[in-house]
Amino acid sequence: MNHTLRSRKYKIGNSFRKLLRVPFWISLISILVFIYDIGYPQQTSELEYLYFIYLVTIIAGCFSLLGRYILKHTRPRLKSWPFDLLLLIIYLCMIIEYTGITSIVLPVFLQNSFWLYFAIFLVFSREFSALNINFKRTVINPAQLFIFSFLIIIIIGGFLLMLPNATYSGISFVDAMFTSTSAVCVTGLIVQDTATYFTEFGQIIIILLIQIGGLGIMTFASYFSYFFTGSSSYENQIILHEMTNSEKVAEVFSTLKRIILITFAIEAFGAFLIYESIDQSLFQFQSDHIFFSIFHSISAFCNAGFSTLTNNLYDTSFRFNYSLQIIIALLIIFGGIGFPILFNLLKYIGQKIKFFFLRFIKKRRVRSSPRIINVNSRIVLITTFWLLLLGTALFFILEYYNTLNEHNFGGKLIVSFFSAVTPRTAGFNVVDTSALNIATILLVMLLMWIGASPASTGGGIKTSSLAVAWLNILSIARGKQRMEVFKREISSVSIHRAFAVIILSIFVIFLSISFLSIFEPDKGILNIAFECISAFGTVGLSTGITPHLCGASKMVLIFTMFIGRVNMLTILIALFKKSTTWVGRYPSESILIN
Repeated sequence: MNHTLRSRKYKIGNSFRKLLRVPFWISLISILVFIYDIGYPQQTSELEYLYFIYLVTIIAGCFSLLGRYILKHTRPRLKSWPFDLLLLIIYLCMIIEYTGITSIVLPVFLQNSFWLYFAIFLVFSREFSALNINFKRTVINPAQLFIFSFLIIIIIGGFLLMLPNATYSGISFVDAMFTSTSAVCVTGLIVQDTATYFTEFGQIIIILLIQIGGLGIMTFASYFSYFFTGSSSYENQIILHEMTNSEKVAEVFSTLKRIILITFAIEAFGAFLIYESIDQSLFQFQSDHIFFSIFHSISAFCNAGFSTLTNNLYDTSFRFNYSLQIIIALLIIFGGIGFPILFNLLKYIGQKIKFFFLRFIKKRRVRSSPRIINVNSRIVLITTFWLLLLGTALFFILEYYNTLNEHNFGGKLIVSFFSAVTPRTAGFNVVDTSALNIATILLVMLLMWIGASPASTGGGIKTSSLAVAWLNILSIARGKQRMEVFKREISSVSIHRAFAVIILSIFVIFLSISFLSIFEPDKGILNIAFECISAFGTVGLSTGITPHLCGASKMVLIFTMFIGRVNMLTILIALFKKSTTWVGRYPSESILIN
């Protein structure tokens, strides 16, 4: 009898869980309707049908939200209850506003159609997060999942940019895919002027693609799914552990949470500083001022280099705004230094503050804890420091009487610093790149090739690869058998990966330059090399030839940008089957090198 009762309860619960998936499909249809709504010009008669679909979606989301709390097995965690309550309030407000079932009058700001669209996205996000998606390592490995997630977003972004309302005069398929790839891969190379060619809707699509590309769609999807369901398979955690470079498998979701919170916190603070650093008189409306600040803060932190200004930050109204340049440069550095290093620094600062207060309160010396700044952070920070210092000094010297001539001495220093930061995968420019001296162009190409740091929003071979390669050279020169730094031995795996990344980057850049030289024989080898390295490093700086490239050249750069973002080594790992470990070893022999 008990077995029959349990079986009946299981069947009812299973049927109920399947029923709760219906709102997800309704919300997905509603999202497609929403894209049609804002992407195409609408007649007044059509809006009534569209609003009806929106209302059905919100009502379904409302019932789904309440339904999940009925059964114990589908009941969300206590932590998500306040969020669900807020969602329920928003849903009810929209139902009241657009059905008129009560005489309640909502506040004026809630009567804006923005809240209706926002509610649709909330329904979709909530229902998608509740889905139980499990990744099988036997079917797809972390490298493949990482690559496919970028490919899907690029394709979706390209089709969104082709919507009539995204541009003023339409856009070709190749240009749309180029722009989408450049945004998702946080590159910044453009074939159409972002400021004048794309509508505000198109610019919003671009900045959303930048944000998703900078953090990765898997970061958002995985964390919010865990937030609402409170569970995840061990296999999922292993895959996310490898994708996020978290120290422990058990900490993968706390790592995702910190990545999202730190990103949004820095971008919000950066947007505020940018807003305060710019004169309101430069904008017709305050909303334009706010949008400019948010757009450039996200673009800077994600190392994208996209701008809503036709001449980027070289615009006459902005290239002498040195405070703006410092803010954007710092955002680029924070975004490109890598999340593990940011976490390590925050932990170090927190520990120092804790010891300071303990020493102040207890009036005695407090024993310090083991060193918090690990070897990885030390290598990245030191390499970044020297690249910025040498890059600033060399740019200052080489361009003092050239592109820096219009600035005062302090301005020259700030512009030189900014110009040393931005080739590290950011792509903003405050000088005319096409007017740079050849020596400066070679310096910029080197910085673009090196790029940002690992586990960051930037590209390039990464600072750690450069540092490990250089330290290995010094070790060989000194006759050492092992590579040691900061009283630690660097593993052979790290050395092998560093040299593999460097060799593969040279191979990809060589192929890219070769193909562009065939398709664009009149552009000059220096301009072509600059363009290809910029694409591979996901930088976005250009000597001005990008808009004038043929379709075949644009496709080459699309592949180069994509490879630069996901890393050629990751692509090879995704393609080749992992070999089984063999405990035995063959006899070793030395190979003649030089």
